[in-house]
Amino acid sequence: MWIDTHCHLDAAEFDADREAVHAAALEAGVTTLVIPSVAAANFEAVGKTCRLHSGCHPAYGIHPMYVDRAQEADLERLRGFLSEENAVALGEIGLDFFVPERDEARQVWFFVEQLKIARDLDLPVLLHGRRALDAVLKQLRRTRVRGGIAHAFNGSHQQADEFIKLGFKLGFGGAMTWSRASRLRELAASLPLSAIVLETDAPDIAPEFIGRSRNSPAFLPRIAATLAELRAISLQEVAEATSANALAVLPKLGPSPF
Repeated sequence: MWIDTHCHLDAAEFDADREAVHAAALEAGVTTLVIPSVAAANFEAVGKTCRLHSGCHPAYGIHPMYVDRAQEADLERLRGFLSEENAVALGEIGLDFFVPERDEARQVWFFVEQLKIARDLDLPVLLHGRRALDAVLKQLRRTRVRGGIAHAFNGSHQQADEFIKLGFKLGFGGAMTWSRASRLRELAASLPLSAIVLETDAPDIAPEFIGRSRNSPAFLPRIAATLAELRAISLQEVAEATSANALAVLPKLGPSPF
């Protein structure tokens, strides 16, 4: 069994063939997928996608790149979806200091308010932290939550250690497969295996073996093969460890099959 801890199966890029994409994932052994929202506008789409596709589990949150169009009332709507839709996590939330003309104060405010909701509901969070990991860690220390996943982790060993101390796993996906990503590959090889979970972020962050094409959850086992190669362990060991890690940090996904 493989667990894709971050896949936007609800995205418009899959509108033409979503059923086939889901079927291909199941055929590849990717039997569990976490589908995070990015804004209140797609809460409904995430919920519908998960109801219609076996093994898909929703997470709800407001992404930092969408806070410019978010309203304070969206936070109460978020709380309702998290409570009523059997969400496995709150996310995708965090900070993004890469985008130009950003309102960092607004990003921080929405991030902190969502951390408070996660704390109140005792839910793990799915974190986005592009060029903002230290700022993300600062807020996590101030508003403690039960942990979660640092999605698309691309920080330092020191930052990884800090996330782990706070109860977080580290998400690795297609970026790790690119041969030029030497620093990221070194992290994947040397960080504790107990701290790593797998993700595709489909349709984004395509692995090297498909170039710049649309990513898909069915590619997760091939992405995992890179992790196995980097760590000089078997693919089965990667499957068992990363699945156990995902289930430990996202307990609403269910018991381990191993």
